[in-house]
Amino acid sequence: MHTMWKGTISFGLVNIPVKMHAATENKDVKLRQLHKECQSPIKYERTCPVCDRPVENNEIVKAYEYAKNKFVVLDEEDLEALKKEQEDKAVEIVDFVQLEEIDPIYFEKSYYLSPNEGGSKAYGLLRNALKDTKKIGIAKMIIRSKEQLAVIRVYKNTLVVETIHFPDEVRNVQDVPNVPDEVETDKSELDTAKMLIDQLTSEFDPTKYEDEYRNALLELIEQKKNDDQTATAEDKPSPEAATNLMDALQASLDRAKQDKPKPKQPTKPKQKTKTTKKKKTGS
Repeated sequence: MHTMWKGTISFGLVNIPVKMHAATENKDVKLRQLHKECQSPIKYERTCPVCDRPVENNEIVKAYEYAKNKFVVLDEEDLEALKKEQEDKAVEIVDFVQLEEIDPIYFEKSYYLSPNEGGSKAYGLLRNALKDTKKIGIAKMIIRSKEQLAVIRVYKNTLVVETIHFPDEVRNVQDVPNVPDEVETDKSELDTAKMLIDQLTSEFDPTKYEDEYRNALLELIEQKKNDDQTATAEDKPSPEAATNLMDALQASLDRAKQDKPKPKQPTKPKQKTKTTKKKKTGS
């Protein structure tokens, strides 16, 4: 499993060297966009609208737009120094809370933690302590140049980091439009709804759920492959091939000009010579 991050988790005087690995993966079926005419993949380029030309990566700088078309340019050296300053800090667990106290709206992404060299004993200590107390740890850490609020908990004998949103990243629920306040509910309708919930209540088993749309899409793709309903993109001619092609075309054109019989020039009729009379000059 690929290691995304290495660091130290600390609580009190206990330091745990750990490695972090992605716990989830996106299994969406990625579809490419092709040019309908030649079935070639569409290419997107970074261009400057003012200079009207493509821009290379080494020509791009990062900036913060503090007002319309007003920017503060941030040097890459400054960003790297700030990032390293934060990453060198140990990830300290600052609080222990009950998992039920955190609403699921705050949760973002999950990562597995494994002990790094010499960290197995401390890793096991934190894991057992969290299990026995049924608590989770709250910490702050830097992941991919972004400070994250995180939860550290136990999942099937493995320590897991769950990144969670900061409070100001969760939008105010009061801003949701058209949410009714109190609604009068008919007792018989409510009882029927509760009865239905009771009938559908079971223990959560994630293996019983699957992405039916993704499965159907993959079946459709496989069916089209089997029916030979496929497309092949045309190869873009290399500059050398394009040059050779132009040379060949020019040579063919020159040869065609040489081989083509020259049209006979029309015979011009002979022009009669006019005799001019000299004027006599008076004495």
